[in-house]
Amino acid sequence: MSTFTQRLRKKVDPIWERTHRHPFVTGLGDGSLPVQSFRFYMKQDYVYLIEYAKMFAIASTKATDLATSSRFASLQEATLHFEMDLHRQYAARFGITREELEQTKPSFVMLAYTSYMLKVAHQGSLADLVSAVLPCAWSYWEIGKRLAMIEGAIEHEWYGDWVRTYSSEEFGELAQWLIDLMDQLAEGKTEAELAILEEHFLNTSRMEYLFWEMAYTEEEWPCERN
Repeated sequence: MSTFTQRLRKKVDPIWERTHRHPFVTGLGDGSLPVQSFRFYMKQDYVYLIEYAKMFAIASTKATDLATSSRFASLQEATLHFEMDLHRQYAARFGITREELEQTKPSFVMLAYTSYMLKVAHQGSLADLVSAVLPCAWSYWEIGKRLAMIEGAIEHEWYGDWVRTYSSEEFGELAQWLIDLMDQLAEGKTEAELAILEEHFLNTSRMEYLFWEMAYTEEEWPCERN
């Protein structure tokens, strides 16, 4: 019998496979990605992480057991004080200062994505929240593992650190914990309730794809295209 997360992964397979073929993602693996596109991505991702950390804070308050609440609180702490510091250090290699990161205005896609996640987090249950946040960690882990199989990807002077980070055992452990938690939270739910969780997972998977597209085209707002 398949698990609920296996059902979710099957549902989004066309989107995720399209993501794997996106020129931003393939460019990370073969080194062909323009540095300017990656700089744009780094700045938008920095803004994203600030909102992402809020998801962990909300999750900590919605958890019904101490272990889960503590884990989410630790994830928020790690995101704000460890991951974002690493992000700043990595960004500096691309000539992006901390001030530039902090002054970054969210693009339309970034704002739409995080606003949707936060709405789900505030209005829904912990299961709703996890279903919305899971595609980020899970898809990054899958992307990282696939890119790490490309010869030279983890040694690339610009993108090797990114590939190593998201293909690492440490990041994989976080993704797997969220996957397992999703399956636990889905137990005993009705088909109508599972369909809502599936819709959240589908929507944020779509937003993940659009985030890559936004970064590759360096698009801030569609109405302001040149």
